[in-house]
Amino acid sequence: KIDYVFKVVVIGDSAVGKTQILSRFTKNEFCFDSKSTIGVEFQTRTLTIKSKLIKAQIWDTAGQERYRAVTSAYYRGALGAMLVYDITKRQTFDHVARWVEDLRAHADNSIVIMLIGNKADLVDLRAVPTEDAVEFAEDQGLFFSETSALSGDNVDTAFVKLLGEIYSVVSKKVLDCETQTSFVTAN
Repeated sequence: KIDYVFKVVVIGDSAVGKTQILSRFTKNEFCFDSKSTIGVEFQTRTLTIKSKLIKAQIWDTAGQERYRAVTSAYYRGALGAMLVYDITKRQTFDHVARWVEDLRAHADNSIVIMLIGNKADLVDLRAVPTEDAVEFAEDQGLFFSETSALSGDNVDTAFVKLLGEIYSVVSKKVLDCETQTSFVTAN
C-alpha cells in the first residue's frame, strides 16, 4: 500500500536534460534522440523512504518560453521541484534565479527545491563552476547536486534526497496538525 504520493515538478531552460533525468530516474534509460517536450508529461516511480512507500509523480515540462503560461496549474500541489541547468551552458545557470522566482510566486511556500547541474560528465566543457551553484543554492535555501543523466551519476541520489526532504516537511506538518488537534480536543 502506498503511504504517500509526492508531486515533483522538473523545471529549467530548454535542452538542459530535464526529460533525460526523468527517464534515467523512472526507467533507467537515456534516449540519444530525445525531442523537445511539448506541453506537460509525467512519469512515476515508487520507492521506500524512511520505511514509507512513496510514489513520486514527476512532472516534466517544456522549458521554452511559450510554455511559461502553464506555471500556476503546473505547480499546484507540487511538494518538490527539481530545477535543472546545464553545466556546459552558462546562460542556463544565469536563468536559474528567474525560475526560482517563478516557483516562489506560484508554488506552495514549503516546496522543497533541488538545484541540479546536469551533464556533469562533460567536464571539459564546464562553463559553470560548482562553487557558483553551491553559493547560489545556499543563498536561496536550495539543495544542490550535480548529475549526469547520460551516465546516471547522482540521479537517484538527488531524487532520493529531494523525496526524503519532502517526507520530512510532510511528516512535520502531519505532526503539527496532530499536536494542534490534541491540544484543541484536550481543552
